[in-house]
Amino acid sequence: MIELRNVTKSYPAKAGRRYVLRDASIVLPVDKNVALLGPNGAGKSTFLRLISGAEPADSGSIITNCKVSWPLGVSSGFQSSLTGRQNVAFVCNINGLTNEQTRSVVEQVTEFAELGDYFDMPIKTYSSGMRARLGFGLSMSFKFDVYVVDELTSVGDATFRKKAKFAFEEFRQRAKLIFASHNMETLRETCESVIFIRNGLIDYYEDVEEGIRAYSHFISPGVENIFDEPDQLKTDDDFTVFMKPANKAVKKIKNHKARRQK
Repeated sequence: MIELRNVTKSYPAKAGRRYVLRDASIVLPVDKNVALLGPNGAGKSTFLRLISGAEPADSGSIITNCKVSWPLGVSSGFQSSLTGRQNVAFVCNINGLTNEQTRSVVEQVTEFAELGDYFDMPIKTYSSGMRARLGFGLSMSFKFDVYVVDELTSVGDATFRKKAKFAFEEFRQRAKLIFASHNMETLRETCESVIFIRNGLIDYYEDVEEGIRAYSHFISPGVENIFDEPDQLKTDDDFTVFMKPANKAVKKIKNHKARRQK
């Protein structure tokens, strides 16, 4: 179980504070894979950092009775002034690993992340993809009950993405996922239920299809049940359609289908 009790999280903005969550209370299961949906800027990455303990809430409490991973993906957090090797050693140290166990973890991360000389350079010199690969490699050396994942499988080149996909399947075999992605096909294949976050509010849907319908209606109310179409839009670029009026969205969808039929 992961429970949020009256949690508020916000950031200062030019127009005032921007709320990711506002006095939110919700109980999330840890016996099923859960998709995390929300429009761009809703705070999905922040939400993952909150439930993993990587970032504190303004107020309220987050209670868990399970081991939750750090966020895996482009927002994975490390100490930027330390090298990748030093960050890995630090994580091992705070988790109580022996020197021998730490050396083993360092070897595993070195092989998996494929960072080359960058492994001994400060994290602040890394690209977002390199950070994600380091976090992914490190996570494989620890056992969690729930992995929180932020668009992880889109990181890196084709060779690394293939490796990440195999590792992702390994995660699924041994633990549950809370998975943020814009790929509806992947979410349908991976998840049973949905967390929907927007405008400081959060809802949980037991059925993944019900959650996807609520999300699609919110981001484009003039296009009903868009993800029920067999030719689903699959990339972030495709999702820019939802920021336009409904009539333009319909036109782009038709063009998308026409291209696929050629």
